[in-house]
Amino acid sequence: MDHSLNRESWLDSLRAGIPEIPPSEALARQAQGALLIDVREDGERAAGMPGGALGLSRGFLELRIEQVEPDRARPLLMLCGSGVRSLFAAEALNRMGYREVASVAGGFERWKSEGLPVSAAALDADAAERYARQLRLPQVGEAGQAKLAAAKVVLLGAGGLGAPAALYLAAAGVGQLTLIDDDLVERSNLHRQVIHADARVGMAKTESARLALNALNPRVRVETRTERLRADNVERLLEGHDLVIDGADNFPARYLLAAATRRLRLPMVYGAVERFTGLVSVFDPRRDDAPCYRCLFPEPPSAAEAPNCSEAGVLGVLPGIVGLLQATEALKLILGMGEPLVGRLLSFDALGMRFRETRLPRDPACPGCGAGARFTGYEDIAAICAAAG
Repeated sequence: MDHSLNRESWLDSLRAGIPEIPPSEALARQAQGALLIDVREDGERAAGMPGGALGLSRGFLELRIEQVEPDRARPLLMLCGSGVRSLFAAEALNRMGYREVASVAGGFERWKSEGLPVSAAALDADAAERYARQLRLPQVGEAGQAKLAAAKVVLLGAGGLGAPAALYLAAAGVGQLTLIDDDLVERSNLHRQVIHADARVGMAKTESARLALNALNPRVRVETRTERLRADNVERLLEGHDLVIDGADNFPARYLLAAATRRLRLPMVYGAVERFTGLVSVFDPRRDDAPCYRCLFPEPPSAAEAPNCSEAGVLGVLPGIVGLLQATEALKLILGMGEPLVGRLLSFDALGMRFRETRLPRDPACPGCGAGARFTGYEDIAAICAAAG
């Protein structure tokens, strides 16, 4: 006797063991805490999806469901285009031990026809393809990609640190990048500032970087500010952004940046390089327990104590490593995931290939954020740095 199942009998056997509910009931259960999972592919969801649903393609469901929802007692509702793939999805989750799984009869087509809430797709076909690998991460998905698209990041410096950070933030789909730099591209920059090219030597770094970023991802808006950060323009240049990437190569700019980000309550992703070593941290004034830049460097060192790259030299790949770490921290802050380097200083030794983390507590006596700290103006900060230099 042939015990094989054809398609219809197989579906009948699934329906015998998987509850099917109408979309209206799924909406009611969703309001009571059930998780609605749209198992259609990314391209299908580009036309919209049920309001509040989680997009997780059928092909990756078993691989990622435990990251998305580890609680096997939570009610799960599977939805696809017409109500067939959702049956297979529900069966798979039953086999994985999820105890209360149902399939939405009729799928998204019936959901729409009944006039139930539909969220407009955050992504068009180009974005769905461009960010496909990133969208597959449960911690990102379409909601996270929308956060990235809405974010505005300002980068101080389009050089060694700003170059890799800007390239990867643009590739990730950050909506606006504002580049602040008053320098021109020099041939000596090219061994580490990979956003520039030999043909653009002599061009403003901001314009050279804009050309490279637009070529990489034309969806990203690149704003250029070809001017030097000063006491009289620092707040104007930073206002309206969500966070700052510190790629400065001098202490006066850093101290101005630190003061302005604290006053504007903008997270500052700090990075620094010299010879074979690099430093990374995050100073987030939105957190009451977070240290500020002056908890690390209360007063500016002299030029002899802290030479820049043109004086001390730097291994070309080092700014790339540090800049990518800064880009990683920026993405974490935008997406609200992971543990940012707040209250921690990460140092990297390229020669020993070692990372070391140092606790960086808030200093009660800090001249920038301590109880006795007083802000007397950006001009005073610039004067202090000038005296140290």
